[in-house]
Amino acid sequence: MPAFKPAYLIHGDDHARLGERRARLRALAGNSWESAATPQEAVSLLSSLTLSLGWRVIIAEAVERWSEADVKDNLVAAMAAMPPETTIAFFAFEDARAKAPPALHAAVRAAGGDVSAELAVKEWELPRWVIARAAELELRLDSPAAKALVAAVGTRQARLSRELEKLSIECGPGATLDHDGVLDRVARGAERKAWTLADALLAGDCDAATRVFLQLRAQGERVESLGYWMARRLREALAVALQLEAGIPQATIRAGLRMPPKAARDFITDVSRTDAVALRRALTSLAALELDTHGNSPLEPDTLALRAITQIAA
Repeated sequence: MPAFKPAYLIHGDDHARLGERRARLRALAGNSWESAATPQEAVSLLSSLTLSLGWRVIIAEAVERWSEADVKDNLVAAMAAMPPETTIAFFAFEDARAKAPPALHAAVRAAGGDVSAELAVKEWELPRWVIARAAELELRLDSPAAKALVAAVGTRQARLSRELEKLSIECGPGATLDHDGVLDRVARGAERKAWTLADALLAGDCDAATRVFLQLRAQGERVESLGYWMARRLREALAVALQLEAGIPQATIRAGLRMPPKAARDFITDVSRTDAVALRRALTSLAALELDTHGNSPLEPDTLALRAITQIAA
């Protein structure tokens, strides 16, 4: 069992990070942890005897809903007389309306414990956060590279951290990555998923495109990220369409595509069923979708995306 302090309060609005820390604590405690949902339950567990050997961990959850009075009346005294070989960890999944009570902060500190905040970074601050997190991993990213990473994998800090860790392992300490370097390494998975959707749009299959879009959204892909990769795929399709209209042989076009031969043949076949005018119209719809999802429309992003899919595949 690792060395624990008597008490911890982990709070904030980065709920994914809070969940990760709670899961890690449970794993470290093994079978030696117990759960409390109210101040009264926490007091009862702190006051009760246990026959188990070794360190005991109590995990108190939803403390953002506890009142200041409940903590003062029920918990402060029990925290001041913490039993030996016991740790109590409080988790507060906070938002604008629900916060861990100040009395709990004070009680944890008075017991010799730690208070730490896990705060979600605002979306416009994410590139700066990515650069700082990369530096901790001995990886250098400039601003365009950080923005490319956010565009490729979304705004969830936990996911961004995992991608940075992968980049650090792949590239090694001291590596420097620019915009294209990030896209080449990180965006492959997201790109392939979005290309499945873009290919359904190219084929004019509205039902398939809708189904793939809903599946990707259920997997956590962002509308903004999907729109980015669909637009990139459709721009590539427009380039192929213009070459086909100029009479360039398909074998020459295939040789210039960065994809396996069969995928290139299928892609050209799909593009040949449409034309440059339709593809430019599709790209205009995606550009409008990007503007609408950044505040130009009161509609939900999913509604806007589904409407764009219907327009493009019609």
